[in-house]
Amino acid sequence: MVVPPKHIRHARKRLFIALISGACFVVCLLLAALWVVPYIGLDNIHPSAKWILGALVVVLGGMVCVAYWGLFLNIVLKRPLPGSRRFRGLTVKLFLPLMVLIGRMLGIEKKSILLSFISVNNELVLAEAERYDPDRVLLLMPHCLQSSRCSKRLTYDVNNCKRCGECPIAGLLDIHDRYGVHLAIATGGTIARRIVVQLRPKLIIAVACQRDLASGIQDTYPLPVFGVLNERPHGPCLDTTVALDRVEEALQRFLNEDALAGVEGPRGSAIGTGQAVNL
Repeated sequence: MVVPPKHIRHARKRLFIALISGACFVVCLLLAALWVVPYIGLDNIHPSAKWILGALVVVLGGMVCVAYWGLFLNIVLKRPLPGSRRFRGLTVKLFLPLMVLIGRMLGIEKKSILLSFISVNNELVLAEAERYDPDRVLLLMPHCLQSSRCSKRLTYDVNNCKRCGECPIAGLLDIHDRYGVHLAIATGGTIARRIVVQLRPKLIIAVACQRDLASGIQDTYPLPVFGVLNERPHGPCLDTTVALDRVEEALQRFLNEDALAGVEGPRGSAIGTGQAVNL
């Protein structure tokens, strides 16, 4: 299993659980307000109106709490539970925006919230994902991994890379060759969505900064996205890099046994049927 260092992982989990608990509490308060506020005037409509509305609030509040505890147990137990994909969907679509809002009110940096979200999303993906053929897996990379001094255009054809070793693209192409998975470079969300529509993968292993990863996870749901953070020694969006061993470890976790057995053969042997993207 591909995970960050233990102390970082635990810190991110604690932050995520604290914020999602706050988000659940806020939702329940809002639902309760829907009952309490109009309670005064509902008797004028019908004597039973307030109890009907109260029952509706209880049902909706119960659904939110079930979703929260399902997500909580999924995170803590690190194994798939019934409806785990729906729990991930609630995290992506409902809880994350609330967590960001509550975090701002508490003075917590958005960066920390997004990192905690990505860390938990990865564990949920690991818990629910199956193993796939290489041609159903996409390695999606940001264009900032390419050296700023390189004149080759890789966004539309990653095979234009001359593999000079000046940036991580050469290493990623080696991984692409060994395992036969798809490899693509995107300059932004529009190109990334086009690639996904064209290839229709079952799983994406994406490399980006925390902001772009969180956005990509939201945009592609319910397609599972396992995020790997890039490293930015020169600042954002300029000559970034990535730990290739982390990408390969994640890939090994999601590929089926036949694909992994093929890697044990000669380095130059053909494995799988995935191709680099040509748009």
